[in-house]
Amino acid sequence: MSTFGGLNTAYRGLTAAQQAINLAGQNIANATTPGYTRQRLEQSAIGAPRPVGLNPTTGQAGQGVSIDGIARLGSSFLDAGVRNTAAQSGFAGIRSTELQRLEDALQEPGPHGISTALQTFWASWQGVSNHPGESAPASVLLEAAATLSATVSAGYKALDAQWTRVRGEASATVDELNAVAGRVAELNATIRSVLASGGSANELIDARNQMTESIAALAGGTVREYSDGTADVLIGGNALVSGTSHREVKLAGQTSMSAAGQPVQLEWADRPGVPVNLDGGQLAGAVSLLAPAAAGSKGAGTGGAIAEAAAAYNAFATQLMNDVNAVHRTGQSSSGAGNLDFFTSTPGVPVALSLRVVPTSAAGIATGAAGSGSLDGSIADAVAQIGSRPGSPDTLWGGVVAGIGMASRSAQQHSQLSDAASVSAVGQRSSGASVSLDEENVALLASQHAYQAAARVMTAIDEALDVLINRTGLVGR
Repeated sequence: MSTFGGLNTAYRGLTAAQQAINLAGQNIANATTPGYTRQRLEQSAIGAPRPVGLNPTTGQAGQGVSIDGIARLGSSFLDAGVRNTAAQSGFAGIRSTELQRLEDALQEPGPHGISTALQTFWASWQGVSNHPGESAPASVLLEAAATLSATVSAGYKALDAQWTRVRGEASATVDELNAVAGRVAELNATIRSVLASGGSANELIDARNQMTESIAALAGGTVREYSDGTADVLIGGNALVSGTSHREVKLAGQTSMSAAGQPVQLEWADRPGVPVNLDGGQLAGAVSLLAPAAAGSKGAGTGGAIAEAAAAYNAFATQLMNDVNAVHRTGQSSSGAGNLDFFTSTPGVPVALSLRVVPTSAAGIATGAAGSGSLDGSIADAVAQIGSRPGSPDTLWGGVVAGIGMASRSAQQHSQLSDAASVSAVGQRSSGASVSLDEENVALLASQHAYQAAARVMTAIDEALDVLINRTGLVGR
């Protein structure tokens, strides 16, 4: 190797050490940056030149170091694990949250729940049976009945409002999904351009990874990476993002819980009516909650949790109205009127929403058996006993409360397990991809020493060249 070749070797070492120092500084600066993946300098040794001539020099040293690129120390396998667990966590999280809200809306047990209103209602009938025809106990009964019907109606309205809110939030989530998909397509174009020009796109890839994780949390899906740096994102087996383009989705179906129409579903915007088969994410959880009640269900079907709860409210209100009216019609009021209804509802409107009390005074309340006189309270007593017999409205409501409570508890446990799996997946990825300040300090120190050593080599060669150029031939002058 010539002296000037040695100078070039030292320069290459100096450049490599400087690049390593710069990269360590980049890693340290982004140690707390969300989504940043640590990087390492890829280097390879440059071999000795190929011998030429009749008497080639043997045992030549190499020509220094080559900087081959900057490696991003990420793992596509661990990235996929983070996306998968994020999808499951998103699905379980929204179901857990909404089922807890549904359970809280029951206000059971508590002074404002339907169970308490039922107990007061039956007790008021007992009071009327003890004092048939009197205005005071009749007023207490009418007030208790009005409170019960209002409580049932308020609960049903709360479910309708929850359904509407969940659908509105799902629609906003769809808008967010479309925006993120568009951003991934833009990053694909930029990454491909940067890599084609020989640049480093590591930070852009980190940004895209964060976007794909957001998509997974919103709608599940998988990612396919290609050699040109682009990545496709698929949901339901179809491409949401393909290279530098993306497809939009929309939320279609009924716009209110009681409205007629197709069930709520996620569809491709360019193919109306074709559903997106979601396998996880917040949207899958929301769509499952917004599903209609199963046909013929009375709140114990396999439909959406909110609609099933509404069906349970309606089944309870219907049974309460029918059971009370069935007994009430067999008696007569203190004025002698018979075949009277105590509850009524509006045709075409859910009973739970339109349940109301028919009598306005003691004269409209059937308290005794027909022909038994105004002091008979046997019918009022029979109505009071409805709540304690098998298959009563109380039993039905107790089953509704227990069912919703069990579903909520199960959803919470599922959410906790999903969150734990997500945290574990993120931790496994971070163990290899996150920046270690201790490791970077060691790398920085090593690069600093390498820089100093390369500079010392360059100085030594420079001094040798100075002797050869400026002092050769001066002896004896």
